Amino acid sequence: MAPGDRVRHAGHVQFGDLLLGPSTPYGWESLTGWEDSPGLDSGTVPRSDAHGAYAGRLLAQVRTITLDGVAIRSEPGAMGAAVRTLSTATALRDDELPLVIQLDDSPPLLCWARCIRRAVPVVAGGYAIGLVTGAALQWEATDPRRYSVIEQQVEARLPAAEPGLDWQVTPGPERLLYPMAFGAPGSTGSLIGVNEGDAPSHPVITIRGPVSLPSVTNLATGEAIEYDIDLALDDELVIDTRDGTVTLNRTAARLYTATARSVPEALFTLNPGKTSLLFRASPGTTDPRASCSIRWRSAHW
Repeated sequence: MAPGDRVRHAGHVQFGDLLLGPSTPYGWESLTGWEDSPGLDSGTVPRSDAHGAYAGRLLAQVRTITLDGVAIRSEPGAMGAAVRTLSTATALRDDELPLVIQLDDSPPLLCWARCIRRAVPVVAGGYAIGLVTGAALQWEATDPRRYSVIEQQVEARLPAAEPGLDWQVTPGPERLLYPMAFGAPGSTGSLIGVNEGDAPSHPVITIRGPVSLPSVTNLATGEAIEYDIDLALDDELVIDTRDGTVTLNRTAARLYTATARSVPEALFTLNPGKTSLLFRASPGTTDPRASCSIRWRSAHW
C-alpha cells in the first residue's frame, strides 16, 4: 500500500486504507491542526542582568489533527457495518499509519499518525435511516512535519577519473576518425537533494559495497556522517537519520562504527532548498561498484 494511493479529489482524507470525503460513506465539515503551526518547546531563557532573554532553539511538539462534523451515510439498516469499518480502521495501535490529506487542487501532503479519539454519536433513528452526524476523529503525529507524498531519490558512485582518449595510436590522420570516443564519463561522487518544503527533511541513506570508511558530507555546512566499517560487495549499510539508526544488511546495528568526525545522525538533514553532498571513502578506494543512494520527501511545517 502506497501512502495516499486512494486520494483522488479535493477533500479526500486517507488514513491507512480508510478513505473519507467525497464519494465515500464518510463526509466531514472542518479540519483543525493541519494548516496550523504545531506547539513549540522554547529554549529561550531570561537574561539575569538585562532586559529580555537569550534566544534558544524552538522545537516543534507533536501535531494534533482533528476532523469534525463527520457524517456517516449508508443504506437503511446498514449503518452498523459502516460504523464498524470506521472503528476497525481507527482502532488503537502502537505504530503510526500514513495520513494523507488533499484540500484543493494542490498536491496532497502526508504525515504518520495514530488515531487517539473517535466519537460516533448514537441518535434514535439514525441507524435505521442510514445517517449519523456529528462524529469526530482525532490523530496525533509524533513527527509534526507534513511531507510530499512522492519520495525522491538520487544515487552516486565513488569518484572515478574519465578514461579519456587513447593517444597510443599509429601516427597519421587516417587513424583520427570523427566523432572520436573519449570514453564513458567519470563519476564525481556528488549528489544533490532538493527539499521543496519549508522544514528540514531527514533522509534515508543507503551505502553499498565494496567500500571502506564510507562518508557523506554536506558541502554547505561541512557536516558529515562517516563509518569505520568495511562493506563487501553484497553488503548494504542503511542510515535512517530520522530514527538515528545505522543497520547492516537490515538486521545488525552498526551505530557504534560512527567515527569522531561524524555528527549525530539526527542532525544530518536536508534543509529547504538545494543541498550538495559528497560520497567519499578511505584513500585509494575507487571500486566502481560501490554506491550511495539518498531517499527523502520534501518537508513542510
